[in-house]
This record gives sequence, C-alpha cells and structure tokens, in this order.
Amino acid sequence: MNPRELFCPNMDCPARGQKGKGNIRSHSQKDKRCICEVCGQTFTTTAGTIFYRLRSDPQLVMWVIVLLAYGCPLQAIVKAFGLDERTVCDWHRRAGQHCQSVHKHLVEGSQHDLEQVQADEIKVKTQKGSIWMALAIWVPTRLWMGGVVSPKRDLDLIQALADKVRNMALCRPLLLAVDGLASYVSAFRNAFRSKLPRREGETGRCQMVSWQNIAIVQVVKQRIEGVLNVDRRIVQGATHMVDRLIQTTQGKGVINTAFMERLNATFRQRIHSLTRRTRTLAQRAETLVAGMYIVGCFYNFCDFHHSLRLKLSVGSFGYHWVQRTPAMASKLADHQWTPAELFNFKVPPPRWEMPKRRGRPSTAILQFAQQWAP
Repeated sequence: MNPRELFCPNMDCPARGQKGKGNIRSHSQKDKRCICEVCGQTFTTTAGTIFYRLRSDPQLVMWVIVLLAYGCPLQAIVKAFGLDERTVCDWHRRAGQHCQSVHKHLVEGSQHDLEQVQADEIKVKTQKGSIWMALAIWVPTRLWMGGVVSPKRDLDLIQALADKVRNMALCRPLLLAVDGLASYVSAFRNAFRSKLPRREGETGRCQMVSWQNIAIVQVVKQRIEGVLNVDRRIVQGATHMVDRLIQTTQGKGVINTAFMERLNATFRQRIHSLTRRTRTLAQRAETLVAGMYIVGCFYNFCDFHHSLRLKLSVGSFGYHWVQRTPAMASKLADHQWTPAELFNFKVPPPRWEMPKRRGRPSTAILQFAQQWAP
C-alpha cells in the first residue's frame, strides 16, 4: 500500500491516472483502502486488477489462470481444486479482459521501427462452425503484436489486423511477410497510407499517399501430387531492400513466414480449441479472445525466448547468457514479469482535460488545469 505507487481511478477526478503527486494517502490498512485528497473518493488497492471484488484467495485465482494459460485442461483444474466450472470460466473471462487492457496500453499504445512483420491466420473449430483468428508478430523482438477474431476469413478480418500493425509502426522501411491470401496485399496497401494536407483553397477529400519503403512479400505453398512447392514472391518493394531487411532482422535466410508459424504452434499448444484434431471445441468467440490475450501476454512478458538471449562477457571467467522476453527485447519491460505482476498491473485512465465552456474559465479551473491537465 505505497501511496506513491497508486493513482486515483475515479473518472471524474482531475488527478486520475497520475502517480507520485501526493494526492493519495492510506485510508484503512485493514480493508486495504486509500483515499484521494482531490476528489475525496476512497478506493481499494485491488481496483483495476482481476482480484477486484473477488472473495477467493488471490493465489488460487492466479495459479488457476496460469494453468489454463499453459494448456492444462479445465476439467483437471476443476477436479484438482474442487471448483465449479462456472467459477473457473468467470476467472478466465476476468483475466482475458485484464490482459486485453494491458496489451492495448503497453503494446498497441506504442510505436516502433518494426523492420519486419509476419502475419497469418488460424482456423478454429467451434461447436457452431469455424471461426478465424488472425495474428501478427514483430520478427526482430518476437513480440506478439495482437490478434483479431472473426467468423469469416475475409478482407474485414485482415484489414483489422493490418490496422493494428499500422498503428504500431513508425514511417520506416518495413517488410511485411504473409501467405498467399490476396486480402493481405489489399489490406496492407490500404493501411499504410497517409492523408496529404490540402493546399489553400482546395476542397474535397484529402489525397491518400502511400508510405515509401514498404515491401510486401508472399510465401505460397502448394502440394501437387504429394510434392510441396514453395513460391516466394515480392509483391511490392525492391529486391535489394527486401534482402537488406531480411539480413537485418534474421541474420540470414530467405523470404519466409517461419517466425509466424512458430508463434501459431505456441498458441495451438496452449489453447485446446486451436488444435487441429481435438474434442475440446470452443463454444463462444469471447472465450477464444480471452484465451488469446492471456496466452499472448504470458508469451510477451513472462516467458523467456531462447533466440533473444544475449552473450554477456565476464572477462577472464568467460561469458554467460542473459535471457530476455519479447517485451524486454522491444523495450516495453526491463525484467521478466511474474504472473502476479501481470494480473496486478493497473492500466491508468486517460488524463483529465479541462472542460470546454463558454466564457472565461474560473481561477479554480485554471489552477486545476495547470496542475493536472496534460
């Protein structure tokens, strides 16, 4: 209960979401409640976490979610801990919503020089038919960039994924590697465009200008008479730029989607409904989305990636390997997160903005704006 590490969650408070401002103090050690001196509202320290208003033991809740995230069957957890399936499903839903908020705040809310991104989609069997899950990976850091779930494998699904990649990308040379689905080319071309400002006196819509140095490559696999043929195509971009980006991001190799396929294998291993031959079919898309974000956050923040380790020299004693997670490699975290850190991470609300009113603002409003407005 360190007040300097907490912020006010009240959306009507001018100090909402800001830490270390001296406006939070302890209100009740027994009930673990704090009070904001700006708005006068009290709040519990578990607000904004998956443990908010839960009477169950937080350690039990956390480890049940961890077991689910690493592929333990639901029925085994119910039998081992003596829980109700509806209780475990509610905890899973809570954790999925929390991980989705954390991912949007930390991963999707930042921009980077991506250099190479690979994307692919997975067909998921459900009790009501099949749905599709589209995923993307930032190749140099192995960071899972996000995913989209849709009942159809159409342009809307791919466009939503392309927009996520576009929001995280700086205007730098970028290689986009996908499979043979034609929607990828159209979606990425639509996403990586910017509006050209109108000149003085011009009317109508702004002209859309495509980003420069955007390369799109495809890996088309076809099996003919038992023989697998792989066709590697450069749909957009110069050959020398594609070779340079591959050399920079992979060190060696050719046009491929191997990194995305390995990530797909990780998701298939940990989410039962993604297995190619399974009896544990998904019932609802919401459950699949929750599982996707839980597994994705554990993959990004809690799991070391073998290919990301660095060799650290220790002088005459030789060297040792420094392990890193994808979040550490992309500078979104400075250490390996524990499950407790992930589930207790609080996403701050947006900063308070001075309300727009007619007339001259009062002195109190101006003082609040000077102290709390961004």
